[in-house]
Amino acid sequence: MLIHPDFDPVAIHLGPLAVRWYGLMYLIGFLAGAWAARWRIRTQPWLHWTVEQADNFLTYVVLGVILGGRLGYVLFYKPDYYLAHPFDILAVWQGGMSFHGGFLGVILGGWLFARRHGRRWLEVTDFVAPLVTFGLGFGRIGNFINGELPGRVTTVSWGMVFPHVDALPRHPSQLYEAILEGLVLGAILLWFSRKQRPMGQISALFLLGYGSFRFLVEFTREPDDFLGLLSLGLSMGQWLSLPMILFGVILWRWSKKSAIMCGENGGGKAPRRK
Repeated sequence: MLIHPDFDPVAIHLGPLAVRWYGLMYLIGFLAGAWAARWRIRTQPWLHWTVEQADNFLTYVVLGVILGGRLGYVLFYKPDYYLAHPFDILAVWQGGMSFHGGFLGVILGGWLFARRHGRRWLEVTDFVAPLVTFGLGFGRIGNFINGELPGRVTTVSWGMVFPHVDALPRHPSQLYEAILEGLVLGAILLWFSRKQRPMGQISALFLLGYGSFRFLVEFTREPDDFLGLLSLGLSMGQWLSLPMILFGVILWRWSKKSAIMCGENGGGKAPRRK
């Protein structure tokens, strides 16, 4: 049995300013994503992206993650509370972010960026999909450092006690998510995207991969105490992941049938496969 180290949530004190591990992990995730964007631009010329465009787009991603993540938590998890306490919506330092809300925020940001720069929306989502995994992985490490979102009680040998929760060994589900949604999914997407693919296929693989990994990990993650398990014994995270898997299947099938190659002939259609 392991004991959670109970880290100080503040990484660095700069006078009156406290830099928290959670925010620092997100910053590292964004910087790693920016590095990966440059690597893709340098090694995959068919993308027709410039570093300036990528940096501009990452601004949309950051705003989408923060605004969408917060509003998603408000609407998906605690709508009654925030309806009664609307000013608490702004209190992001108290915690409360939703991946699925942040995901919708990035989707909206990608759509706005695509319209402004005359790009196909799926070209934009295909570009960003492998980059998002860096933020996912480091964000979950931030959850682990804070000791938040612990797993369910378990008897496995690596079960971990989170002293601020109780004295029972629990799954370190934050690390499961960091490994699966960050490291494994990121490696799969970067490997898959190394070759030119039909438009939408990389985005579809992200939806399928994240949705499946999140659905599975939720079986080891303690449900939110204010929600518990919902219909069919599934958590909110699982119910929100099912549409991702469904849309991933639909988008994958559409991508294979359309055979529109990203960046080919300035974004035009490639010859259909026979």
